[in-house]
Amino acid sequence: MLEGFGNASRIPELRRRLLFTAFMLAVYRIGVAVPTPGIDGQALANFFDQAKGTLFGWANLFSGGALERFSVFALGIMPYISVAIILDLLKIASPYIDELYKEGEAGRRKITQYTRYGTVGLAIVQGGMIAFSLQKLQAPGGGSIVLNPGPMFIIMTVLTVTAGTMFVMWIGEQITERGIGNGISLIIMAGIVARLPSALASTSEFVKEGEMTLFVLILIVFIAIGVTAGIVYIETAQRRIPIQYARRVQGRRMYGGQTSHLPLKINTSGVIPPIFASSILMFPATIAQFLPQAHDIANRYLMPGTLVHTVLYVGFIVFFCYFYTAVTFNPVDVADNLKKYGGFIPGIRPGRFTADYIDRILSRITLGGAIYVSAVCVLPTVLVARFNVPFYFGGTALLIVVGVALDTVAQIETHLLTRNYEGFMKRGRIKSKRGA
Repeated sequence: MLEGFGNASRIPELRRRLLFTAFMLAVYRIGVAVPTPGIDGQALANFFDQAKGTLFGWANLFSGGALERFSVFALGIMPYISVAIILDLLKIASPYIDELYKEGEAGRRKITQYTRYGTVGLAIVQGGMIAFSLQKLQAPGGGSIVLNPGPMFIIMTVLTVTAGTMFVMWIGEQITERGIGNGISLIIMAGIVARLPSALASTSEFVKEGEMTLFVLILIVFIAIGVTAGIVYIETAQRRIPIQYARRVQGRRMYGGQTSHLPLKINTSGVIPPIFASSILMFPATIAQFLPQAHDIANRYLMPGTLVHTVLYVGFIVFFCYFYTAVTFNPVDVADNLKKYGGFIPGIRPGRFTADYIDRILSRITLGGAIYVSAVCVLPTVLVARFNVPFYFGGTALLIVVGVALDTVAQIETHLLTRNYEGFMKRGRIKSKRGA
């Protein structure tokens, strides 16, 4: 693997892409540290110290710490992801949107344009709600978080955080086009990884103060290693369907007759379901937090760790596992392509029977993948409740970090292999999720 990283520096194009990606991520992290005007930073920090384990602490995780500073990137990339969810859902309900997805590059540009417009609108709404609520929040010990409350503060805040969200979206698009790829996922991953040092420092303080025993700390370390290894194993696991190609004669030569396989990933949807599920649950819960009459309902039912929240979270994860798999993988198209090129599954008739067979297998392995994703995402709730862990280990955060890291390594390895360099893995190859 070290040789693979050494080879990466010898390819000018790959080196430029890696440096560009690192530069854009550095710009994003600098923006996270730039505060929005009109906020008492110390009072806001004290408030978030008391808000760990609540909805605000959960949302702060996805913003990479931008929310607790209320920086210009306070909304992060979540408005963009929320709009993408809505458009994906409209793909089923709206024939027009469905046609756009099928029109190739022109359709994708139109979808991207709609996503940007929707992101602006949602960022304005969310920014307004946050600005309005900040004026009513009181820091621990008394005192207002907003220095000069009023309409001008709300207008300035909405403009600032909306512009920040659009800039983050632009950074993600640039990383996808000119960097190593997966721009949006890399931004989320960078925010999560940036929280790791403070999480380790908090854990160390808990051990020193006696709130966590050394035995529990060692147990958590073993759990972390085991869960990480399990995620890597499942994310790279495949169900291979044998494919055989019929022999055919052209002139004096005979073609075909070889045996291959159709790889189906156990977790075809990757990190998309937990991200989508988190976005959906975060939106109504955020609205409820800012409405006095709904505040108690949000604390009772929509906070991370409550039974209702856990059930809804798992339900949305399972739904999006099946939904995203159905959107990205069409068994009918696969069966038609196999029939077109003379391929067939041994013992299964070509055409509709092949499509039904593939769909049946895909449904079964997707169920296993959904259960695995749900178990990993519920893990932080168990650790916080049972072991008093001062941060959310596992769940969506760990799934994103490991999944995006594997996909990034796969992109780098693809560049190496296409230029006749040895990749990271000599005995096996890391498969990119795009190619799955």
